[in-house]
Formats: sequence, structure tokens, C-alpha cells
Amino acid sequence: MPELPEVAALADFLGGRLIDHDIVRVLPVAVSVLKTYDPPVTALEGRAVTAVRRHGKFLDLDADGLHMIVHLARAGWLQWRDRLPDGAPRPGRGPLALRVALETGEGFDLTEQGTQKRLAVYAVRDPAEVPGIARLGPDPLAADFDERRLAELLAGERRQIKGALRDQSLIAGIGNAYSDEILHAAKMSPYKLAARLGDEEVRGLYEAMRATLGEAVERAGGVAAGRLKAEKKSGLRVHGRAGLPCPVCGDTVREVSFSDSALQYCPTCQTGGKLLADRRMSRLLK
Repeated sequence: MPELPEVAALADFLGGRLIDHDIVRVLPVAVSVLKTYDPPVTALEGRAVTAVRRHGKFLDLDADGLHMIVHLARAGWLQWRDRLPDGAPRPGRGPLALRVALETGEGFDLTEQGTQKRLAVYAVRDPAEVPGIARLGPDPLAADFDERRLAELLAGERRQIKGALRDQSLIAGIGNAYSDEILHAAKMSPYKLAARLGDEEVRGLYEAMRATLGEAVERAGGVAAGRLKAEKKSGLRVHGRAGLPCPVCGDTVREVSFSDSALQYCPTCQTGGKLLADRRMSRLLK
């Protein structure tokens, strides 16, 4: 799933290609992708793009006051095309969900792999009309997001820090991958209760959060949309690296699996050498 750094890079990439250009066609291919109907997404046609922004993991294409909001979800992606194919795309079982064409002949496709269709497109007059944006917590890279603000957010959280970091209503933009990376950098167990963090632990978590996300944004800056996935993967230290050596200490990166996701961590760096219980494997061994 694209997270804050990748969505920031996509916003920058699209801004350099869309701003001051007219949208001439918006062609939905998969009905499931559209989450609003008034105004229709075709109301964007004939409008010039004036800005491209990011809200958490949401992309915001501002077309002269009418906003096309995109959430790529777990399996969605954006593919830029220097020249779009002639003719309208045909609905079918392929990954293409929606196409946007400019007056230049350029444009982009929104695609989604798999059977679970969660890619979402909204046409709204105000981004706050999108429920997911309206409930977003503060942006962790905002100038006013400081250590004190993080401590306030975590103070009442009676859940594990891994889940707290992924909650978009608490902190915007962090998902499964970067929560693993932040906790590894902070040398903190993903199972630690958020409300029990001491002052030094909050400080370490804050510094790890800002550094990890900041470095990922810097790495992704200027990278073409088609290469962002590979760029993200190349910069990860523990996420998606189960069974490989930790680049910090050399211990084997471990994994805990859940019904629809998994986390990765380094026992030496994060849990004092203790292996965290993998509930899925525990059930299989019974």
C-alpha cells in the first residue's frame, strides 16, 4: 500500500505534469472505484488542474475548485502515460479502473490488482467531504507536529504502539510498512502499550518517525511513478525482510502474521532478544 512518502512523491510527480493543463476526459472503467455521484466525476472535464496535494494517504487533484480525491488502498496504483491509447477503454476483468486524459494526449490510469476492490475515487467541492480525510489525525511531518503533540496523542492509547501508529485518525499517513520501520529505528517492540511510553521512549519514537519518513520522502522525491514501488522496497530495513539479516545488528528479522497482514521486527534491536508470539503459527501447532 502506498504510504505518506509514496503519496507525497506521486503528488509532486503529478503536479509537474498536470498543473495548468485541462482535463478533457475522465473515463471510469470499474464502477466500484467511484464513491460519489454528485457532482459526477465527469464534471472535472473541461477544467484546468490548479494544484495537486496530499492528505495523509489521499491524493487531491484540484481542478479549479472541484477536487478529484484518490485513495489507492492496498492494491491500487497510478500509471502515467505520455501518450494514452486511442479510443475508450473497455470494461472487463483487467486491472484498469479509471483513466484521466489531458488535452496534450497525456494522462494517467488508476489500476487495481486482485479481487478486493478498495481503490476509491471521489469528486467533491471540499476535500473534507471525504470521510477518510475528515477524520485524519495530524500529519507527522508537519512543522507544528512536535514531540509534545505525539505524547498527547499517545497518552490515552490503551493499545499496542504498532496499531496506534497505523490509525489514520490518530496520525495521518503511516501504514504497515513504515510503522515497522519507525519502530525498528526507535528500538521499540511493536507490542509495547502506547500509553505506557516514558518520556525518553516518546522522544526516541518521535525522532525515529521524523527521520524515517523524512528520509523516505527524500529518497522518493523526483522518482517517476512507475519506479516508486521499487524505491520504497529498496529502502526498507525490516518490513518485508523476514528471514533476512537485520542491517543494524545481523540478527534474523522475524515476522508475526495476522489474518490480513503481517509485521516484521528484529528481536535483538527491539525486544531484547525475545521472540514475539505468532498467533497464526501457534494455532497451526495445536
